[in-house]
Amino acid sequence: MAHSFTPPSEQALDGSAERLKRIRAGLGKRHARERRFRALGIAAIAAALGFVAILFSMILYQGLPAFTQANLEVDVHFDPAIVKVAARPVRDAQQSSAEYQRALLDWERKVTMVNWNRVLEQSIKAAAPDFEIDTKSALSIVETSERFRLRDMFVADPGLLGQTVKVKMLASANADNWLKGNIDRSLPDTQQQLSPSARMLSDRFMEDGQMRFAFAWHIFTNSDSRSAPASAGLAGAFIGSLYMMLVVIVLAVPIGVMSAVYLEEFAPKNKFTDFIEVNINNLAAVPSIVFGLLGAAVFINYFRLPLSAPLVGGLVLTLMTLPTIIIATRSALRAVPPSLRQAALGIGASKTQTVFHHVLPVTYPGILTATIIGVAQALGETAPLLLIGMNAFVAQIPGSPLEPSSALPVQIYLWQGNENRNFFEARTSAAIIVLLGLMLMLNAIAIFLRARLERRK
Repeated sequence: MAHSFTPPSEQALDGSAERLKRIRAGLGKRHARERRFRALGIAAIAAALGFVAILFSMILYQGLPAFTQANLEVDVHFDPAIVKVAARPVRDAQQSSAEYQRALLDWERKVTMVNWNRVLEQSIKAAAPDFEIDTKSALSIVETSERFRLRDMFVADPGLLGQTVKVKMLASANADNWLKGNIDRSLPDTQQQLSPSARMLSDRFMEDGQMRFAFAWHIFTNSDSRSAPASAGLAGAFIGSLYMMLVVIVLAVPIGVMSAVYLEEFAPKNKFTDFIEVNINNLAAVPSIVFGLLGAAVFINYFRLPLSAPLVGGLVLTLMTLPTIIIATRSALRAVPPSLRQAALGIGASKTQTVFHHVLPVTYPGILTATIIGVAQALGETAPLLLIGMNAFVAQIPGSPLEPSSALPVQIYLWQGNENRNFFEARTSAAIIVLLGLMLMLNAIAIFLRARLERRK
């Protein structure tokens, strides 16, 4: 019986073709897996960017209307029949400084006792002489703080007595809500914030052009207010946050950077330094509210520092920021090639000169990034500040880090819980926009400085 015989060369060719086929099949599978992985990565990035875009769009949609507010422009007559005060005292040659100040304070006290609400009411009614409206409804159209502005105008210029001047007044929160459509106009009168006559007069002023929307500069210049919510602003909270960030930068940055340099470059490797490193890593994961408890117990109860002061808030945020700066700075130091240290030591530089003249300048971009990340994280913290009393209502702009103040994230928290939801919901989103803008500005400064430092290397 005859048998077929395949030469060895043909067997080798068949085996090579089979292996080539398996390799190609394997490559096809790997390429397919790579394409799926890339597609999933792109989808994840797109989803993350989409969620961020949705979040920012919602904040902008709700917050941008709060940057405009209704204003009523009317002619105010300082009627002598209502403003019944004597002429402002003039200092005589025989009068001492104390006597003049006493007379001036007595005159200002009499000016304060004037019924400025009546001056305000007459001005509003004079703007629509053919419209019948009661006193309470007329005064509800403008913010309650406008009567004090009229008083201050008269104190600054007593010559206004008997004159008529055009004054732009801030509309009340309820009138602003009505004109912006934040309140359903079909609701019955019992569920409306303004009386029917006040609503009708507001619409009439808007149609006649006496009332119009303008940019709300007072959001950036006024502090918070409960008696006049329409005039509430972020100036006090902004200055409080600024003081706290100054404390954090002055304390956390040098202490954090020097601690990282010592632990990474000079500290001996033993159990004690290992213990310190473990605790620093653990502190970075501690909830921020724990630092608030620590600050309340140590800085307020033990050291008796003032409650609600930006100094205390800055100290608490410094403790919270230190682990982040130390860990990030050590990572930047570890990224420096060992050859740089060896070259510096080889030409005769000491250990200190090697670190501060050669290693540390290379890590400036990384240290700067770590600093900005830590400061931005501290800027947005709320929980530790609540525990040291910074959620208290403060109507004044702090003049120093020792005076009571609020902070931007705490102000957002307070406005979010305000009972006038129709008005402060938009104001809360506006405050978030300001806070995000400040954080983006910090990041932009960090990127700019990092690029400058990297070009110098």
